[in-house]
Amino acid sequence: MSETIKEDLPPKKGLLSKLKERVDDKEEQIAILSTFVRLGILVWSGAILTLAYVDLPKIPKQDLDPTFIASVFTGVLATFGVQAGKKAANGGAGGSGVSKGDLEVLIKKASETAPHQTITIESPKFKLVTQESETEPR
Repeated sequence: MSETIKEDLPPKKGLLSKLKERVDDKEEQIAILSTFVRLGILVWSGAILTLAYVDLPKIPKQDLDPTFIASVFTGVLATFGVQAGKKAANGGAGGSGVSKGDLEVLIKKASETAPHQTITIESPKFKLVTQESETEPR
């Protein structure tokens, strides 16, 4: 009967244990882990959006409303500093189409039609209770 001797192999280390070895600061560990989580969500939402718009071979096009997934995708992109909005054709920063002059005209017209504002404050009714103290006459 032959005996086989098993060598003591070091245990396999997971991703978290490797991260703990290389980075000592807890805040840096959390920052790296959160980056991986955001990347995972970005890949997942990108894959779902791809399935919503593209008919891949052996994977039929999915019939779903991609609005929520698109908002998750752009939200995660924004955490990485990527702005997914379209630029205006006239070189402006946003695509809203309202210039500063147009906004000033709108504010002026609004102030002419509604020169005052009414604010109503509602509060619950309360009862004021006072205590009268008896004092001796002097």
